[in-house]
Amino acid sequence: MKNKINLTAIIVSLVVVIAAIFIVSLLKNKEGNTITTQGNYQMFVAPDEAVIYIHIKTEDATSAEIAKNKNSEISDKILTELLKLGLKKEDIQTENYNIYEDYNWINGQQIFRGYIVSNYIKVTTKDFDKVGKIVDLAVDSGAIINYINFELSSEKNNEYKTMALKNATIDAKTKAEAIASGLGKKIKGIISVTTNDYNYSPYRAYSYSEQNSFSEMKEAATNISPKNLEITANVQVTFKL
Repeated sequence: MKNKINLTAIIVSLVVVIAAIFIVSLLKNKEGNTITTQGNYQMFVAPDEAVIYIHIKTEDATSAEIAKNKNSEISDKILTELLKLGLKKEDIQTENYNIYEDYNWINGQQIFRGYIVSNYIKVTTKDFDKVGKIVDLAVDSGAIINYINFELSSEKNNEYKTMALKNATIDAKTKAEAIASGLGKKIKGIISVTTNDYNYSPYRAYSYSEQNSFSEMKEAATNISPKNLEITANVQVTFKL
């Protein structure tokens, strides 16, 4: 009885294997030969937004509330001046706000120094002529310019992404057609498409250093100018011959 069961199991297994081989063979014959190519595209575009990251840092040796009030005073002053400059409230965002205790280590002992309030504000403008003015009013109010980026708005980023991926796909098809022509064949369809990469990075025009004085921050902002941004796209396409 046991041998009969084993024999039946072996027969069933063989049938399954033969059926799988037949299906794979059928699919291969149906698909025919294929070509897989990489499509690439690169473009350089002008940024349409400047983003200024402002850091407001205040401290007090005895009271977190006093440190917080100092910070609020500077923040309110900067907000008022930014609105006077023509920016909208939606162009001004609080990125991070934190209150914490500050300590020093002296001779292996932790010494309490006071309370620090740290407030990071992101300011976005499409008017590049306002960058220097934003830096001036922030620095004059007692804030630090953390860094300045030239970037793409989400609308422009989506527009360029569509363009780059489209042209990368055209590049993949052009390569495949050339290879097929060399083989004396033609492309009959597409088996699969994979987006390998779309990349764009903002241009960092200025980064804060602890060695920078307030006057150096303002001077750096006056010499800042946008640069074109590199956009790349890469796709992989498998074509049926």
